[in-house]
Amino acid sequence: MQPFLWFPQWFAGPRPFGADQRSADHWRLCGSVSNGPDSLAGSTTCAGLKPCQRTAMAASRAPRIAGPPPDMAMLNDAALAYLARYAATELSLRRVLERRVERWARLASESGDPESIAESAAAARQVVRAVIAKLAAAGAVNDATYAESRALSLRRAGRSRRAVTAHLAAKGVSSEIARAAVPNDDAGELAAALVLARRRRLGPFRVGAKPDAAGYRRELAVLARAGFPQAVASRALSIDLHQAEALVHQWRR
Repeated sequence: MQPFLWFPQWFAGPRPFGADQRSADHWRLCGSVSNGPDSLAGSTTCAGLKPCQRTAMAASRAPRIAGPPPDMAMLNDAALAYLARYAATELSLRRVLERRVERWARLASESGDPESIAESAAAARQVVRAVIAKLAAAGAVNDATYAESRALSLRRAGRSRRAVTAHLAAKGVSSEIARAAVPNDDAGELAAALVLARRRRLGPFRVGAKPDAAGYRRELAVLARAGFPQAVASRALSIDLHQAEALVHQWRR
């Protein structure tokens, strides 16, 4: 029984994207080998004639060379290049550099001695810590500066104090620095809740008639899930529209 050929109609002509000119019978043979009931799963040969184009491309690809293990100069350059593009904490920058060391170790393990590679990787991880300490002493990476800038951006976007604190903790900011960057400000918490209500069309910014009790609870749940206290969420939903607009405008200046 002839196996079902799944490929579309354009296989009958020349293959697109610069592939070689092969006949439709050739590609039907490829389908019969890869899709037939007696074929092996993942077969890459065309009816035993010659390798397919994808196999030939993979065979001609040059093997990747791991090179020497990452040293102080290499990791310092990588850290500066990352900091030139992204703001980072000491922990997040250390994760970036350690992933670089892990990629080198995986590539080197394909052709090297596993024990010597493990020793070199462990030494490189110690160098990562030295690079982070050097950059922190120079002020290139500063958790307090990052926390202050990131907290201000998130608060203006409508994130609650609890959500901002959790975000900073995930980035490796200590609890003391996070508390200093996100002060306990009731006016700021209300303004952030109004920013979220404006974006979600809740409370004074809702469109249409006033919701019933179930609808009000759903709006209250949106603010609660964002981390706002119940008192702040209730006030944000019941405040006057003009006062809410004024608070949002003042908060985002």
